[in-house]
Amino acid sequence: MADEQVPAWRRATKGETRWPAAAVVIGTLALQLALPDEMVLHPWWLLPALTAVLIIALLFLNPGRLTEFNIIERMVALAALAVVSVLNGASAVQLVIEIARGAQRGHAVQVLISGVVVYWTNIVVFSLWYWEFDRGGPARRAAGRADFPDLQFPQMSDPSMAKAEWEPRYLDYLYTSFTNATAFSPTDVMPLRIWAKMTMMVQAGISLLLALMVFAWAVNGLQG
Repeated sequence: MADEQVPAWRRATKGETRWPAAAVVIGTLALQLALPDEMVLHPWWLLPALTAVLIIALLFLNPGRLTEFNIIERMVALAALAVVSVLNGASAVQLVIEIARGAQRGHAVQVLISGVVVYWTNIVVFSLWYWEFDRGGPARRAAGRADFPDLQFPQMSDPSMAKAEWEPRYLDYLYTSFTNATAFSPTDVMPLRIWAKMTMMVQAGISLLLALMVFAWAVNGLQG
């Protein structure tokens, strides 16, 4: 098969940049400022500042397209992902604890806002996990080294649905994370590898717990 007939996701391409992911993460960190003081790790500025530093370092290491695998860049990217994951995990656990203890009684609006922030941050965190690990990450996907996908997008199973230049970008993974979080199961993007299945299962479980304990409680409080 001629190279131009091979779908972009199966061959070497010019790759994508980290700018869309960086913009979403920075915007999400800004939303963390809406969380009450008791729902964040202290000092409150430490993890957001560390995440910002790591993102800046990533953009400094490679401000252009991700076309070649770089171990240092990869380690910094995973460190940033780990920090954001810890930041959101701590906020989610603390929010659930506060609700279980009844400490937020009478503050339904505050709980609802906090729940939305934590819920969205959870979506962003898992979108980064999918983006960073699907077929070895953005740089290895650009190199076209993986023959089999970890996450199967509709365009992969039916190439006629997209142009030959199509390949998944960060926003595709953000959408995947959003739909998995809101439907509590995969929708149009299917997990094929065990790690992808387990990650989607964990995300769906967290989302379901947040929906049950946060949104139901807050709506009930609003009605009361």
